[in-house]
Amino acid sequence: MSVLQHRIRSLLDEFVDTGAETGLQVAVYHRGALVVDAVAGVADSRTGHPVASETLFFSFSAGKTMTSLIAHLLVRTGALDYDTPVVDLWPEFGAHGKETATLRHVLTHTVGVPAMPRDIGPADLTDWPRVCTAIAAAKPRWRPGTETGYHSYTFGFLVGEIARRATGKPMRQLLHDWVAAPLGLDRELYFAVPRTDLDRLARLEDSVPQPLPPDVGGILAPWEGQPTAAMGNSPGILEADIPSVGTFTARGIAAVHAAVLDGRLIDSRQLQEVTAPAFEGTDQVFGTQARMALGYPLGRLGARPDETPTTFGWVGGGGSYVWADTATGTAFAMTKARLTPHFDTAQRLADVTAAEITRHSRDSTP
Repeated sequence: MSVLQHRIRSLLDEFVDTGAETGLQVAVYHRGALVVDAVAGVADSRTGHPVASETLFFSFSAGKTMTSLIAHLLVRTGALDYDTPVVDLWPEFGAHGKETATLRHVLTHTVGVPAMPRDIGPADLTDWPRVCTAIAAAKPRWRPGTETGYHSYTFGFLVGEIARRATGKPMRQLLHDWVAAPLGLDRELYFAVPRTDLDRLARLEDSVPQPLPPDVGGILAPWEGQPTAAMGNSPGILEADIPSVGTFTARGIAAVHAAVLDGRLIDSRQLQEVTAPAFEGTDQVFGTQARMALGYPLGRLGARPDETPTTFGWVGGGGSYVWADTATGTAFAMTKARLTPHFDTAQRLADVTAAEITRHSRDSTP
């Protein structure tokens, strides 16, 4: 796999040298082995401090892979199952006809509350009780389970409040106790970055923003659909438990998904259930076709529409990307400092990775 390490590192250097990117990390695991650990560029354009494998990146919705995993670990422990009604743990959530909503609906973004209530803004995300009270009182835009639509920020609070009520613990602690510590990944994965680790973060920077209408898809407020460096660099946001977003190293988050694939976190039966198609339809926020597994969109960036999806993961606003492939045993992660309105860098790196893994597997077959 040295060929893949070389190709990825060359691409990262190209992105930085041409000015397309400022600082990046890529990590790839194949069947449990780390085969790519590559970095390029600077973590902070102001100081010129270089990116290292240990540099933390706030990666927006790519952090939803960690959120979904906590939900699956709740099921694994027997705290609940995918069809447990949310109101069994969170009775207040049943307001305005949401009493039929289940964990499955939350994970497939079909629960019907894709947007934060309008009295909740970015500064309020640090106030967990206020946000959860507002979401519980919200009217659903559709009957739970009947439509899907990207739950940009509500997703993390939905899973997180269910988890808190089931265990008595916040998401930041569950991520540490159930994932980071058992895998030896302390200081690599965070909901809520400790103040002592803030100086390890890359400083995000905006590229030219993509114009958005006043409300994204007529549903999400602009701040819910448009990532900004100001938000991703805010100490208040970084230190808060906001599990719709996350902070991690590429190596750390790829290691998590390698452990998901090889059975260290969930068993093969549950993995099969988690990654099977669970809901297909038109995303009511973006108007695009969506194929959802339990907690993840299915299919890799750039894959042909007729391909049978064996990959699951999340992109992050600004261009980060995390995915895993059950067919090839591949776990991929890319973090970046420059926020772009496209995923060109992620797709090119993912394409090269998938092609080289396929070639290697073919050549290794007797």
